[in-house]
Amino acid sequence: MEIYIVDWISLIVRWLHVITGIAWIGASFYFMWLDNSLEEPPQWKKDKGIKGDLWAVHGGGIYEVAKYQGAPEKMPEHLHWFKWEAYSTWLTGMVLLAVIYYLGAESYLIDRRVADLNQLQAIGLGLGFLLGSWIAYTVLCISPLAKNGWLLAAVLLTLGGALAWGLSQFFSGRGAYIHFGAIIGTIMVGNVFQVIMPGQRKLVGALESGETPNPDWGARAKLRSTHNTYLTLPLLFIMISNHYPMTYGHAFNWAVLLAIVVITAVSRQYFVLRHVHIHRPAILGAAIAATVILAVWIAPKPAVTTGSALAADKLAMRAQSIIGERCSSCHAAMPTDEVFTTPPGGVMLDSVEQMQQWAPRIKARSIDSHDMPFMNKTNMTDEERAIVAQWISAGSPAT
Repeated sequence: MEIYIVDWISLIVRWLHVITGIAWIGASFYFMWLDNSLEEPPQWKKDKGIKGDLWAVHGGGIYEVAKYQGAPEKMPEHLHWFKWEAYSTWLTGMVLLAVIYYLGAESYLIDRRVADLNQLQAIGLGLGFLLGSWIAYTVLCISPLAKNGWLLAAVLLTLGGALAWGLSQFFSGRGAYIHFGAIIGTIMVGNVFQVIMPGQRKLVGALESGETPNPDWGARAKLRSTHNTYLTLPLLFIMISNHYPMTYGHAFNWAVLLAIVVITAVSRQYFVLRHVHIHRPAILGAAIAATVILAVWIAPKPAVTTGSALAADKLAMRAQSIIGERCSSCHAAMPTDEVFTTPPGGVMLDSVEQMQQWAPRIKARSIDSHDMPFMNKTNMTDEERAIVAQWISAGSPAT
């Protein structure tokens, strides 16, 4: 019953995390497009202090949007602030991290093939990486490096690579990726909470009192907003990465992660430029080419046959025995595993027919990536994987 309750908590929090994430990233994308799409207004609007305007149609209506250079003639009674989308996404994400990866550290975060940690050590490291990364990022953004955007980006990318490598030395592939994503999310929401929102409050306060706003407020907020824009696509990939073991399960998973971060951030640049009517299809072409190169690089190698080949009937019996022993504790109609109360992904391996049905999935998850058995908790050996690979290559015969 305890696992059942935890599953429901995970479901509800994950659902809320996705909803709030859509709201936050959607608003971020919209305002980036809006700011870059504003056009020079007619003179009568300029006389009212309007810097740029935009006309749009949506939902059967015509919308007029205007951005003021300073304050409008009269400050509105209700001014909408966009902050809770960011805060709610981070809060639900942290709850999800705690429920799945911290309460379930022994199952999802700790991989003893990587580092022999206990639960408290793993949680401490995870939180330490989160806090330390945010502090390092903040220091860099207030350092002289912030005056040179390209140099700051290069330093952040280098440190991001070191961070990805470091996480992969302590946590499971899934755990390393999700913590990298949590760090990105923490940086993004920290930008909103610590820089963007305070800057906006100061701006509004100055306008209301008739003072001239300090341009540094806007410059700092703009820098952090720009960072957030380029971090959105990497973050979205990491949110779905646990479905793709060919990335986090690779021997150089940290390098794969870094490559995907660069590819997705570069892809975002195309759309940012497109907002200001600059069409650079070469950017998308380069991103697509880099994705193809990455896919070729991490493609699984043919399974290596160890020892003498077994006769067909003995091979089938041995392979099916291995699958039953190493996989069926989770993948069964009635799992005996202490974590999974239902077969993950609906994959059941109780019978030979089911093993044959799911043979391609077994190859992808157990032979090509070694992602299964989960954290290799049933201690499947390389020799056993090779036997199962031979059986699948032979067409998964019943006997």
